[in-house]
Amino acid sequence: MSWQRINWYNTVFLLGTAVVTLTAVPVYLWHSGLSLFNAGLFLLFFILTGLSITLGYHRLFSHHAFQAAWPVRLVTLIFGAAAFENSALTWCDDHRRHHKHTDHEEDPYDISKGFFHAHMGWIMFKLGEPPTFASVPDLERDPLVRWQHKYYVVIGVLAGFVLPAVLGWFWGGADAALGAFLIVGVARTVFVHHSTFFINSLCHTLGTQPYSDRCTARDSWFMAFFTFGEGYHTFHHAFQHDYRNGVKVWQFDPTKWTIWLLSKLGMASQLRSVPEERIRHAEITEQQRQLATKMAALPAAAVAPVRAQVEVVQARLHEAFERWEKLEIEYRRAMEKKIETSREKVLQLSHDFREAREKLVAVFHEWEQTRSSALTAMLAGA
Repeated sequence: MSWQRINWYNTVFLLGTAVVTLTAVPVYLWHSGLSLFNAGLFLLFFILTGLSITLGYHRLFSHHAFQAAWPVRLVTLIFGAAAFENSALTWCDDHRRHHKHTDHEEDPYDISKGFFHAHMGWIMFKLGEPPTFASVPDLERDPLVRWQHKYYVVIGVLAGFVLPAVLGWFWGGADAALGAFLIVGVARTVFVHHSTFFINSLCHTLGTQPYSDRCTARDSWFMAFFTFGEGYHTFHHAFQHDYRNGVKVWQFDPTKWTIWLLSKLGMASQLRSVPEERIRHAEITEQQRQLATKMAALPAAAVAPVRAQVEVVQARLHEAFERWEKLEIEYRRAMEKKIETSREKVLQLSHDFREAREKLVAVFHEWEQTRSSALTAMLAGA
């Protein structure tokens, strides 16, 4: 590989912080130990910088999954810079291109080019044209985003390295300042980096695909614990504008909880979420694909009765979902323009929409029973 293809600035920073974390940090801990102050400050800065990426760079700026008051925007831009993952403008440009061209040549962190490329190779090597920011014209008009893009290196150094050291100095002098710089500054940066990088690599390699197999995105409950809920990656690729990634009640998604809490405090609004019916339909569509694959692997005569039963319910589901979807759009538009819509029309739409939803839910239950029966029959006849 030509040396000219290496992005030396990124490579030296990524490898340098990793080397310091693996050498200088253990030496400091050996001599001085880990104080509760540095442990607590590490956790605080890990949360601040991690959430600034997941909540700020990702769900707020990249996907407009919600709107936020200027203090929230400012804090996420400051501590997003302290995560040292580039400016919000550049990060969002890369991420929007990733969604537009997932698993294809134009995808900046295309997993088909290898695990290392998706994880960090794309940052270390110049593999494409310089960014044009063609996918982020809305962010280019944002004064706060423009300000952060211009000064993000200075902001990152001050908030990510200098601030912890200063806090350490006031807490316990030079030794505490050095510890805060190494642990809260450098080591924390490495942890946040790889937490983010694993979304692009591991969550496109290992895990389940309950919503779609149209791209390599995977759901990983394990990775959700290290990435503030970003591990539910199949859902995110299926419904990228939803402010939630862990959509189920039991799924670990502190980014979602933080956005919800901010909305209750009046600091966030217009939280975008996909209707439960649409999510369930996506799950069932993927179940249908998986069931069809299993039936195709068995003799046609053996699965003929099962196939006929499944096809009947699939047709019923398709019809029910189309009607629900049509009425959902009409009802939403009517509610958005109440002044222009008669009261009688709204009431009629409300009745029809509720009826369509009840019918769809009933067919969902019918599908669950049919699928269970089909799997049982196929297992018995295998």
